[in-house]
Amino acid sequence: MSAVCVFCASSSKIDPSYLELAAEVGAELARRGHGLVSGGARVSCMGAVARAAREGGARTVGVIPEGLRDVEISDEDNDELVVTPDMRTRKGEMDRRSDAFLVLPGGIGTLEELFEIWTARVLGMHDKPVVILDPTGVYEPLKELMNGLAEQGFVRAKAFDAVSWATTVPEAFDLLERSQPRIEPTAEDYAEAEL
Repeated sequence: MSAVCVFCASSSKIDPSYLELAAEVGAELARRGHGLVSGGARVSCMGAVARAAREGGARTVGVIPEGLRDVEISDEDNDELVVTPDMRTRKGEMDRRSDAFLVLPGGIGTLEELFEIWTARVLGMHDKPVVILDPTGVYEPLKELMNGLAEQGFVRAKAFDAVSWATTVPEAFDLLERSQPRIEPTAEDYAEAEL
């Protein structure tokens, strides 16, 4: 069994369909025998994915910074709840405990988590699969932005090999479970573009 880190929304103002998506992810994760690493809150998509994973028999680990423990309403039902001193430590702990990363639609916190793990993979700092699950096209502007940055030379082509995109939950898990090649950056890569 591997541990899948799910980055997702904590907002209560999103369309309920995203909560349903998160619950579907949690159920599929459990069905396939994986454990969950999440942001440790019981609200919105974070709570939905963890509850569904537990209902399916998966082990869940929540990682939440002390400053958000009360604000985000920590999920005390996790098999393990790790409280960190700050956000940077939280992300490091989530990364350390995870074998793969699944990104659902979310806000700036989710984007920050995505970009950090994506950048680390491009730099060859890990070879864990990174999959973006986007069934409704929320991240289409991000794709356009990244393509534009690549056209202008700010992003190298290898950056696009570091993540996979999916539109359905089964497709996302198939990609997570598939071995992805390690990216080995060269000096020429750094001269060619930033990432």
